[in-house]
Amino acid sequence: MTEAATVRRSRITPEREAELYGAVLDLLREVGYDALTMDAVAARTRSSKATLYRQWGGKPELVARAIRHDKPGRPGEIDTGTLRGDFQALVAREDDCTMEQNSALMRGLFMAVHSNPDLLRAFRELLVEPEMAEFRAVLQRAVDRGEVRADNPAREYVVHMLIGAFATRALIEDQPPTQAFLLSYIDAVVLPALGVPTT
Repeated sequence: MTEAATVRRSRITPEREAELYGAVLDLLREVGYDALTMDAVAARTRSSKATLYRQWGGKPELVARAIRHDKPGRPGEIDTGTLRGDFQALVAREDDCTMEQNSALMRGLFMAVHSNPDLLRAFRELLVEPEMAEFRAVLQRAVDRGEVRADNPAREYVVHMLIGAFATRALIEDQPPTQAFLLSYIDAVVLPALGVPTT
């Protein structure tokens, strides 16, 4: 799917691609995944629906790629020299306002993923698997530096912990995730689980 999509999208400039992805995310925030249509994306971006299908195959892949494109950098590109510094740099990539918007967006998409196998497949291939690989690279560097034991069982659950904190704060506390909350959570929960000092 990824190789085919790369070939399909080769005729669109990076600027135009970014414009299309931005419009998709705007529509998602306005109407949600289920009500989002390729017709609406075509109208918003002054594109033909045939072009959208030719380039992305369908709504699930277009939405997953738009979310992936919107992420500021990748975890695997961050290397501050310490695991705590890497986590702090990850959190600093988004301000509190952006975090709140993305949290609301992701809550809506989590519901859609459960009832749409194509969206679930696109999310796993284009978002979940790349993110997991990049987090594994961050953690492997911490192992190589001697910060985390190679046999620490918490390594396999770091992404679960971080996504859980991000996604459930609104449910549990009726508050959006913020940088201060996530940094505190990392120091109180994630780093101790990995055996990493927080000072």
